[in-house]
Amino acid sequence: MENAQGLMAQLDALFHPKSVAVVGVPKGMKTGRLFLMALLDQGYPGHIYPVNPRAKEIDGLKAYPSVASIPGAVDLAIVLVPHDRTLSVIRECAAKGVKGAVLFTAGYKETGTHEGKALEEELIRIARSSGMRLIGPNCMGFYCPKTGLSFFPRLSREPGPVGIISHSGSLANILGRIAPQRGIRFSKVVSLGNECDLTSADFLTYLARDPDTLLIGTYLEGIKDGPFFLNALREASLEKPVILWKVGLTSEGCRAVSSHTGALAGSRDIWKGVVRQGGALSVTGFEAWVDALMGFSLLPSHLGERMAIISGPGGLAVSAAEACGSVGLRLAQLSPQTQSTLAKFVPPVGTSLHNPIDVGLTASLDTEIYTKAAQAAAADPGVDTVVVVGTGLTPEASRTYTKSMIQAREDSQKPFVMVNIPGFDPDLAQTFCKAGIPFFETAERAMGTYAQVRRYQLWRQKRTGLS
Repeated sequence: MENAQGLMAQLDALFHPKSVAVVGVPKGMKTGRLFLMALLDQGYPGHIYPVNPRAKEIDGLKAYPSVASIPGAVDLAIVLVPHDRTLSVIRECAAKGVKGAVLFTAGYKETGTHEGKALEEELIRIARSSGMRLIGPNCMGFYCPKTGLSFFPRLSREPGPVGIISHSGSLANILGRIAPQRGIRFSKVVSLGNECDLTSADFLTYLARDPDTLLIGTYLEGIKDGPFFLNALREASLEKPVILWKVGLTSEGCRAVSSHTGALAGSRDIWKGVVRQGGALSVTGFEAWVDALMGFSLLPSHLGERMAIISGPGGLAVSAAEACGSVGLRLAQLSPQTQSTLAKFVPPVGTSLHNPIDVGLTASLDTEIYTKAAQAAAADPGVDTVVVVGTGLTPEASRTYTKSMIQAREDSQKPFVMVNIPGFDPDLAQTFCKAGIPFFETAERAMGTYAQVRRYQLWRQKRTGLS
């Protein structure tokens, strides 16, 4: 186990480098070029040193034939050369005093060959002899909007509270690209690949103590040091929510994990025990991962269990009520005054003034019905949270619906959760999430995520005495 204070200092230096060398960056438009483009696109303010012995200039930057020939200090090296040329580059980085190296290419221990294992062990030996840390191999490295680091072009420059640890570079990139649509903004993201040196537990330890990170999401294929990971998980969960998406829990998934990162995945029963003991929140699949990150990012503290459901389609009103009960939440008991208020504007036929409140399909044409119903429900002292399943039938109606619903939430100061009607405008998500209101494609996903956030809030309050 690492000394936590020393580890914090090391990783802090990697997330805040004053200079970056991109080693093996191609002149043409190949995959490795994206790393240089990403730094330029993100507006990285430090020194960028492209390294390519066959180029004098790349993207307007002076190129150098080797790491050793760079005149200034180098804090972080992104190493893009093939695995059979990595050793010489890492030796140069060690001699240069580089603090950390991101190893992009694969071909090491995960191949299962003696040569691959020996090469990885030599890389680690050289790095440790100089105090340099290695990220990867087979990884994308860092994305940190606050300091201008990025592993892919066109990711958001706006920093936020979400820290991500991912064994998959592609999933980290995909999440980074869709996150703004869901109100998710990042403090620090690391794609750490095969973990020859720094592990998920190291970054979990770091993000737990990082003041810029209020929520941690992970995509994990395997765990190297079980006791260290569990201890890091416990400590992190007491500080902030940790959302774990773990794969390799079936025989099929385990084989895929082994071929992807060479990780040992572990059994489902053991993993359930780790999650339970660590206080983490387990999800399965990309959609559930994004839903949880959005929910924890946007929902406020002190969530209650009494839900008021408002829906245009009657069937979706019933299914939302069913979803509410299935995750341990309950329907709020609306007061007679609230029902009397609803009766003034909800059409009298084909609707219901009880909870769930069925406002009828007319509300999708006259969206003021949705808004007034939400206002009435939010004003009821027996309601903790308002869930609205709805949309406008035309683009103009949808714009009116979103604007008025956002205002209703602001006026009431109670949590709102929005649910789309299948087949209608999915672009509503970005508008609501940008305003701080979570938006889900189904009531089942909405209720499940809400309940998960509430359970964590209660667990942490019980364990720490804090809310």
